[in-house]
Amino acid sequence: MLFLWLYMFYSCAGSCAGLAARGSAAPPRAALPLPPLLPGEPGEESSLEEQRAAPDAGSPISSFFNGSGTKRLPQAIIIGVKKGGTRALLEFLRVHPDVRAVGAEPHFFDRNYERGLAWYRDLMPKTLEGQITMEKTPSYFVTKEAPARISSMSKGTKLIVVVRDPVTRAISDYTQTLSKKPDIPTFESLTFKNRTTGLIDTSWSAIQIGIYAKHLENWLLHFPIGQILFVSGERLISDPAGELGRVQDFLGLKRIITDKHFYFNKTKGFPCLKKAEGSSKPHCLGKTKGRTHPDIDQEVVQRLRDFYRPFNMKFYQMTGQDFGWD
Repeated sequence: MLFLWLYMFYSCAGSCAGLAARGSAAPPRAALPLPPLLPGEPGEESSLEEQRAAPDAGSPISSFFNGSGTKRLPQAIIIGVKKGGTRALLEFLRVHPDVRAVGAEPHFFDRNYERGLAWYRDLMPKTLEGQITMEKTPSYFVTKEAPARISSMSKGTKLIVVVRDPVTRAISDYTQTLSKKPDIPTFESLTFKNRTTGLIDTSWSAIQIGIYAKHLENWLLHFPIGQILFVSGERLISDPAGELGRVQDFLGLKRIITDKHFYFNKTKGFPCLKKAEGSSKPHCLGKTKGRTHPDIDQEVVQRLRDFYRPFNMKFYQMTGQDFGWD
């Protein structure tokens, strides 16, 4: 009992001395680290939440949450093509932790070039060291001035082109316009300058965009072919992980996006993400994607296939890839 009373006495003395010293100038002792909570202990949930909300101050994750990082001009741009699958590719790529991309299309190198590079840079998301800044504007591929302008910004910019069967692409392009302007002429009437002679109207943008070889010639005046990656819009649907593997390799990224990130949506007819960027929920592209195409006269479809064939063959030769459109 004597030892117990002595222990209580000295414990009280220590506590009282501590209380008295609070008002003094002596520096406080460093707090000892608390032991980790065991599962089931009170306060476990709030402790974990605090750890998530306040990561280590010096870590890249902390820098990201604190708004640090730098706005940089893009090192890679998806330059085309319209209705080829560019939105799907961008959304898939944004799952990668080392890719930061603008959601909306900036249209800097075609419509807003006079605003200057400072304006363009300000549109970009902040990135940390090792992350890639990207944007996508499909109309760049068919804009005559775009290659020289991008080269002027940086000759090392990596370019990605998503291409699709030009006939299917043209019909998809028309379908999109039809959804906005139901009173436009039929696809068949817009396809020909003169249907009797079968002369294709190449001034119609839906037709003109699909002459890929012609547009690519313009880009090769400013960029080597090895700096341009051509992604198959068809394989992006049938094998998204395979195409994303090629894209990640091209960008010098670790292959993080794999089969486990996708599931096939039978209603829409294309793959969707099991989890989108910054979300734990599945994500499919919106109602504007995967529209049902109108029935097109098969004779017109065949005329278009015949028209595109020589351009497709030249495109295959230029890129070293056979996309299997014929």
